[in-house]
Amino acid sequence: MSRIGQAPVIVPAGVEANISGSVVTIKGKLGELTQEITGGITVKMEGNEITFDRPSEAKEHKAKHGLYRSLVSNMVTGVSEGYTKTLELIGVGYRATNQGQVLDLSLGYSHNFLMSIPKEVKIEAVMEKGKAPLIKLSSFDKQLIGAVAAKIRSLRKPEPYKGKGIRYQGEQVRRKAGKSASK
Repeated sequence: MSRIGQAPVIVPAGVEANISGSVVTIKGKLGELTQEITGGITVKMEGNEITFDRPSEAKEHKAKHGLYRSLVSNMVTGVSEGYTKTLELIGVGYRATNQGQVLDLSLGYSHNFLMSIPKEVKIEAVMEKGKAPLIKLSSFDKQLIGAVAAKIRSLRKPEPYKGKGIRYQGEQVRRKAGKSASK
């Protein structure tokens, strides 16, 4: 098991942390996030450090100890710096446009996909001549941006023969050899 739960979370300047009972609230320049801490894990704030303690060495307590420390650390990073994810559309005729918080995707099906994106996620569709269209997502909530990116990717996952589909920027897709001609 990882010992990540023992490391304190440092709260940088410009970020407010508030612990009331078992609810941790982090507020920064980009937004505000809350997380409820369950499973017997106790949270303490001393100066600009948030520490987590577990009641025993049970497997469940060890797992939740590291989990909640990581979640709070992600919240602190999110409200101070933010997170971005970039998706690229690989395929002939694949297009992406957005009007406000509505994403319009043309992915080679007989119809377009219209997706309503939550207001906490900023979206930008970039189409450059000669390059694959990009969808840039940015938010202060790491869990939400990951879920939105995964939902968009699930509409047309990259296939292994030609590599067509929606993939994260920098993602490596394992390619398979197609049928070989008979002798």
